Parts: sequence; structure tokens; C-alpha cells
Amino acid sequence: MQITLIPALSDNYIFLLHDPQQNIAAVVDPAEAEPVLERLAELKAHLVAIFNTHHHIDHIGGNSKLLQHFKQAKVYGGAEDRGRIHGQQVFLQEGDRVQFANREAEVLFVPGHTRAHIAYYFEPEQAGETGELFCGDTLFAGGCGRLLEGNPVQMVDSLSKLRSLPDNTRVWCAHEYTLKNLQFALTVDSSNLELKSRFTEVKAVRSKSQATIPSMLEVEKRTNPFLRWDQPTLQSAVKSYEPVQTFARLRGMKDRF
Repeated sequence: MQITLIPALSDNYIFLLHDPQQNIAAVVDPAEAEPVLERLAELKAHLVAIFNTHHHIDHIGGNSKLLQHFKQAKVYGGAEDRGRIHGQQVFLQEGDRVQFANREAEVLFVPGHTRAHIAYYFEPEQAGETGELFCGDTLFAGGCGRLLEGNPVQMVDSLSKLRSLPDNTRVWCAHEYTLKNLQFALTVDSSNLELKSRFTEVKAVRSKSQATIPSMLEVEKRTNPFLRWDQPTLQSAVKSYEPVQTFARLRGMKDRF
């Protein structure tokens, strides 16, 4: 399974999954159709699946046009997003599994950003290889999504699920927010030397207009404040020693940053 990152809109990323043996493709969160159609034409690949993480228009905006070109493609999304995702045919819940390119992904129910948000986790094919996490707007490189339909209890539970995945997991999040996320992170975790180094690296990458996605989950666990609500330095920064309250205060500070 080959993964191509496709920039879209102002700061979105679409992910095209390609099986070169069968010459079929799937797409994760197509914000718009045109760049996906262009890439499919280059590959001469047939689109068979659309994997949506949630209903926001910058994640499903390309569904309808893609279905006009590939009428047999199946549209996947969370069961609780019924009626909110264009063309949805498959309604997924926690623990369900989806298949593509002889790979199988576990569906994780991760509400918080929205009430129906899901993520897709493809386990590594072999020992030593990476897993692939398509997490939409739940987890970002250096950050997490705003709580638009959910609450801090839900989001801590959702991020705990993602944090429990193996370190060698690539995080394919749907927006290029990394630089600003790390700028905020430094305000609450300024003694974190790895965070400082990561910020310098990301600043250099973005100065060349290159993508910072995917990131590695092991790096997120050590530098992303929204996965570190149980760390004394973060708790001290927000004057809370209760995990959910610590997270909620961090999220509130980031909302005002």
C-alpha cells in the first residue's frame, strides 16, 4: 500500500492509498476532488473507497464529484455521522475493520472534535515496519483538534486510544498546523529539549514549504502537550493535577493562542 500526500485548500491534506498490484486506490478525507482525480489519472488507478473520518466539509467536499467518476466506490464513515457525509454507504463503529490492498485497518471511535469522529489504524505488515494512523482532526502533529461537538472527557479518552498505539506508527493528520502547534507547546513545556529541537526542524521544513506530515507517534508522545496531560511539567504549567482538567486548560489556552 503506497501512500501519497495531496495538499488541498489552504492547509488540508488528502491521503491517496494505492495498490499498484491491483491498480486500485482509496482516498482518506478528500477535501476536494480535482487533485485526487489528477493523481488517479497519473496512476491510471480505479478508486474503490473513500474513507472519511468526520463530516466537516473540508474532509468530505470531494465525495460527490469523485462518486460521479467512480460510481462503484464505497464511502465509509462513522455510524453516528449518518446523514452528514455525502454518499456514505458504510457506517462504522469502534472495533470494526476495513480492508484495502490486502491490508486491514481497525476503526477507532475518537469523539471530541466532533461527536462522530473515527480514525483508521493499519497495523504494520511485518515486524519493524510502521503502522499507519489516519486520524483526521483528532490528533495533529504537535496538537489536537478543537472541541466543537465534544468535551474534554471524550477527547482525553480518544487521545488515550491513539497514545496507546505502537511508537512506530506514522500519524497522517489532515492539516498543516505543526509550526503553530509547536510554538504554543513551547509556552507550556519550555524545558523540553526534544520539543525545542523539533521546533527548529519544523521551522526549517516549513521555510521550504515542505510538509511536516506524517509525524511519528513516538515523537508525539514526547513533544505534543495534548498527549502529555499526566506529565508534572504540563500540570504545573496549568496549575492542575487532574488529567482531564489539565487537558481542558491546555486546550483552552491553545484556543486563545
